[in-house]
Amino acid sequence: MTKKFHGVIPPVVTPLTENGELDVPSLERSLNRMIAAGIDGAFILGSSGEVVFSTDERRREIIKESIRIIDGRVPVLVGCIDTQTNRVIEHARVAAELGADAIVVTAPFYALSGIEEVERHFRLVHEAVDLPMFAYDIPVCVHKKLPGPMLVKLGVEGVLAGVKDSSGDDVGFRFLIQDNEAAGHPLVILTGHEVVVDGAYMSGADGCVPGLGNIDPAGYVRQWKAYQNGDWKGVQAEQDALARLMRIVTVTSGVSGYGAGVGAFKTALKLLGVFDTNAMPEPVQALTGENVAAIEAVLRERGLLQS
Repeated sequence: MTKKFHGVIPPVVTPLTENGELDVPSLERSLNRMIAAGIDGAFILGSSGEVVFSTDERRREIIKESIRIIDGRVPVLVGCIDTQTNRVIEHARVAAELGADAIVVTAPFYALSGIEEVERHFRLVHEAVDLPMFAYDIPVCVHKKLPGPMLVKLGVEGVLAGVKDSSGDDVGFRFLIQDNEAAGHPLVILTGHEVVVDGAYMSGADGCVPGLGNIDPAGYVRQWKAYQNGDWKGVQAEQDALARLMRIVTVTSGVSGYGAGVGAFKTALKLLGVFDTNAMPEPVQALTGENVAAIEAVLRERGLLQS
């Protein structure tokens, strides 16, 4: 069941209209562009997909439209991210109802839990919803690092199908890969990095979930194919090019956090003609002026925009 989840699975950036509605035509262009480039799956309602900014109604709309557009061409993973277990189960049931292929779940947050409660959280979601579940390890947002031994144990027991690792802990990631192999590879392990995917592949990762894949999906697909062919020089060359492109998130000034990261992705997609706007969810402001020009310069330098 889990073998189909591998390769390049971008966390889909959610386009908005100027008045804050879901921009369905832009979403369609973006998804079709990534699928045409050869992506292996789509992760909707992740951090880049504005999951925590979206009401329940908006989440349902994003899932429904994305699954309609994708139309079975690649697997769809849906982020079911909320503060506590019962809310996550509600989101997961909606994802199952609308046709998701898998769900992606973080540890509970706000009312912070110990590891015993985190493990029970994953077990309860698994019992409630009959879909493969990926644990989303993102301690910067949920203030809890998911321990590798717990993840592998839940994989062996069939509670988890995989892990999307956005922890930034490269040592822990390497240990997780090794422990997973020793247990018979029960988990599909995906890196959430954009800039050091080559290192994750050298460790033995099953794929990547790069936000930058919305901007240059073809680069990540070429890198994945090089990895599958044992072409490590090709893997490194693609990573070097992608790292230079990732500078779109560092060339801006006066912004930080979500506005700098996803804001840069949206601005790049607008400059590329994929999105109609670079509108952000409230209260985040869209990039303007010199920040847009700085991102445009990187896109031109990387050959994505013609002079």
